[in-house]
Amino acid sequence: MNYKIITEASVDMPLEFSKENDITILPIEVNFGGELFPEGMPADEFYKKLKSTGVIPKTSQPNQFKFETALTPYVNKEDWFVITIVISSDLAGTISQAKNAVENLKMKNVYICDSRVTTFAEGALIVELVKYIKSHKNATPKEVTDYLEDIKSKVRLVAVIGDLKYLKLGGRLGGASYFAASVLNIKPIISLDGGKVNTIAKKRGEKAANEFLVECANRRDPRYPIYFGHSANPSLITKFLDENADKMGVNKNDYSINEIGCVVGTHAGPDCYGLVYFENRA
Repeated sequence: MNYKIITEASVDMPLEFSKENDITILPIEVNFGGELFPEGMPADEFYKKLKSTGVIPKTSQPNQFKFETALTPYVNKEDWFVITIVISSDLAGTISQAKNAVENLKMKNVYICDSRVTTFAEGALIVELVKYIKSHKNATPKEVTDYLEDIKSKVRLVAVIGDLKYLKLGGRLGGASYFAASVLNIKPIISLDGGKVNTIAKKRGEKAANEFLVECANRRDPRYPIYFGHSANPSLITKFLDENADKMGVNKNDYSINEIGCVVGTHAGPDCYGLVYFENRA
């Protein structure tokens, strides 16, 4: 059986990996105060414009037509099975567009996965799924999708919000709270768990915030790597790794760093950094 993975641009993963494994990533439109970018924007251009304009952009999910275009070459082919992985349905309505496309095409050889996450957590799911498919060459579609659902239930993202200005501009943080947090050097820590973004801790200073990230990382299933990410400031995550890799059992020469793209960057802004791990249930 041949497997085809289709996703959308809320996912963040190395571009080389997606090309090497023929992963289709449907673009997400970015709207900067009326200036449209239908095919999305590279992360570096996005953050540059975000900083220079102070405008909080809007993003639009891929529509049904885009999903139909990507799915059509594989409709009901006996030797192909398509896995479509999309952003959490609590964060966007993308899954409805995918389902409508499948229904319109009367497609049977497809599985639609509500990832319950986004950004490089969604990317981590796809990377681990590809690893499984490659190492289990005779796996059936049920075995592959069961594996996907299992790792989906274990994936966790935790991240430090570095610049509160963008939460304030986006209306997610009141003026008084912004002032108090800035004066006290409070670092909100968010999680992506159960499909939604939640603030799970507020730490005073970078050191305390990083210690919290390490605590989370050490809850991981050691069979899976830790994935790291940042928004427009790689020095934050490299500094974190330089100081804490040993505490997490991470090889300093062997880890994946992902840049957080425009979908999550719209809300978190630059200077956000964090990690993704798969929870150990033992």
